[in-house]
Amino acid sequence: MQYNFKKLLFLTLLSSMMVCIHISCKKETESRIPQQYTIEQLYDNVDIYGSDFNQDETKILIGTNKTGIYNVGEMTISDTSVSMLTNSTNDAFFAEKYIVGTNQFIYSADKGGDENSHLYVKSVNDTIVEDITPWPNSANTFLGWSSDKKSIYISSNKRDVKYFDLMKIEVVSWKPTMLYQNNEGFEISLISTSERYISLSKSITTDKNELYIYDSKLKTSKKISNDSESNWSAMAFEKNDSIFYFSTNDGGEFSYLVKYNINSGAQEKVYEDKWDVVNMSLSENEKYRTVFINEDGKNKILLYDHATGKQVKFPEIADGDVLGVNVSRSEKNMLLSIGSSTSPRNLYLYNIITNELKKLTNSLNPVINEDDLVKAEVVRFKSFDGMEIPAIYYKPIQADKNNKAGALVWVHGGPGGQSRVGFSNSIQFLVNHGYAVLAVNNRGSSGYGKSFYKLDNKDHSNGDLKDCIYGKKWLQQQEYIDSSAIGIYGGSYGGCMVLGALAFHPDEFKVGVNLFGVANWLRTLKSIPPYWESFRKALYDEMGDPYTQDSVRLRSISPLYNYEKINKPLLVFQGSNDVRVLKVESDEIVEGVKKNGVPVEYVLYPDEGHGFNKKENQMTTSVKTLEFLDKYLKPKKELKD
Repeated sequence: MQYNFKKLLFLTLLSSMMVCIHISCKKETESRIPQQYTIEQLYDNVDIYGSDFNQDETKILIGTNKTGIYNVGEMTISDTSVSMLTNSTNDAFFAEKYIVGTNQFIYSADKGGDENSHLYVKSVNDTIVEDITPWPNSANTFLGWSSDKKSIYISSNKRDVKYFDLMKIEVVSWKPTMLYQNNEGFEISLISTSERYISLSKSITTDKNELYIYDSKLKTSKKISNDSESNWSAMAFEKNDSIFYFSTNDGGEFSYLVKYNINSGAQEKVYEDKWDVVNMSLSENEKYRTVFINEDGKNKILLYDHATGKQVKFPEIADGDVLGVNVSRSEKNMLLSIGSSTSPRNLYLYNIITNELKKLTNSLNPVINEDDLVKAEVVRFKSFDGMEIPAIYYKPIQADKNNKAGALVWVHGGPGGQSRVGFSNSIQFLVNHGYAVLAVNNRGSSGYGKSFYKLDNKDHSNGDLKDCIYGKKWLQQQEYIDSSAIGIYGGSYGGCMVLGALAFHPDEFKVGVNLFGVANWLRTLKSIPPYWESFRKALYDEMGDPYTQDSVRLRSISPLYNYEKINKPLLVFQGSNDVRVLKVESDEIVEGVKKNGVPVEYVLYPDEGHGFNKKENQMTTSVKTLEFLDKYLKPKKELKD
């Protein structure tokens, strides 16, 4: 279950892609037998991201899972050499920022996936580590630097586990000071340069929130949003303390960018597209403005001269999806994180002045021929009510009408997440070994407009689940798919959809693979982590309140209370430390389905939470899944006379 469920949390240049509305437009490519890769080869790819330039812009603070779990490193730009700065073997360490003017850096980490992240300081030259948020049972998030670079801003629930306060920590003493005490369950996102203004938002429903600017000088809040059923997101403050940027889908289907004058209240629409504007940022001295658009499951990036509003050249990389942009303090260099469906993200250095682009990393294992991996395609199919459903599709290279493939309907988390065009070790491993994957963006998914987003409200495990079934029907119409060998796979909310498919439509899918899926909505909604308090009521509005008459419907759509209907093989993965979907959810569904005499396999990771960070566990998940599919789903070869 993703944090804040129906919020688009990921920004994960439009290259050519095929959007197919009907089966007849699906372009067929000649099949061949690709090189088949072992799990060790495919997972020897490196996930890497860049988080900050050092002061003279000769080095980059990076995060990478090259060691098998995320650690912090430092890359020298001139020769792209990397030195590791941390060496954790148990917990994932995530790079945050350099401490300006020193040889120190900040990273974040929790314990075994418990989501109580702390912030740590370490020098690049020694092994001494200091926890600068040493408060037990607290979650702490780095929010940015003060304008003089002498303090950092963080959000923390140390005072009250249910609410996150805004705090300022001076970098020499590491002494915290309260800037805003959050007693009303607001979400804090931005602080103006002078610290006078703070952007606050409050969830009303999953389709509606309120946006405020808090004036710390006058101790007053000004409501920016109106009362329409719309979403509002803070984007940036200008340094002058008079201009604020936000996005909203008020009055339309998709979010657009708005410039707001704090003093006069005047608003001006800055940018609008036929897709959602999901992010906008200003460079250090406001020379550049970067805008991210979620265009049909892939990022489109626009770069502007902020003062003139003129568009600035942005590098194009074939099949590239720009996942991150970091403009250096000098505003001469940009650090780009760019991936594709056939390659993990790589880092690039782009000189804005000279237009020179330098590739800094090669994340794909060199033994892998990228031509043997499958490019994702955007397809669309008609669902039970005629509604057009988007999906991301991976067709095995070896599949044809004489060599039919098994297939999986792949369901994202949420509710309200989105499957996107991008690299996935787990998907590529399965496709490389002959299984087609259709990642369905069922009704209720993000990225396809306000109306589409609302369609699953209090209708979960009905219309959204039928979309997955009609995704299966689309697969069955492909001549190279074995229509009797289609399973369903999903994690978190997607895992609940897997269990729901097997329980409520037991004859549709041949197998199910469930990663930490909700089995009992009554328990899950009652055991929401306390730091989700500000979002709890909004979630209850969408899903139903387990303490009211809604409990009847929630029980009826909970797979646990319908386990006796499950008659197809089931594979379940779970992290013991998961605070969103508790371990007991998987324990009980496994125990129940076993009573049916159905093959059930259960893999429990004692060192993981909601999602698996350790490469070793990711590999095990993929291997166990392939073995399970080969045993229960793989098409049987016909014997010829």
